[in-house]
Amino acid sequence: DDPFLNYSLALEYLKLEHDAEALQILEKLLSEHPDYLPTYYIIGNHYQKINKIEEAREVYNKGIVIAQEQKNLRTLRELKDALMNLED
Repeated sequence: DDPFLNYSLALEYLKLEHDAEALQILEKLLSEHPDYLPTYYIIGNHYQKINKIEEAREVYNKGIVIAQEQKNLRTLRELKDALMNLED
């Protein structure tokens, strides 16, 4: 149930190119731990990779709101950059 451990497991799955397993974990993290900010960038990036552009846009936008609420300027900048690159 620990979001960090699940996030780490998803990253390992991505490294091993087990995308379906990683995506399942990341989507569960968004659902069960919507305030766990690191999830937004990595799942948005993965959605982009598999050409789910609308999903990526939605996730980046939600992450931006949470980063603003948490006053996490670094992640806010990363998510805004990812969103801007998505729209190029």
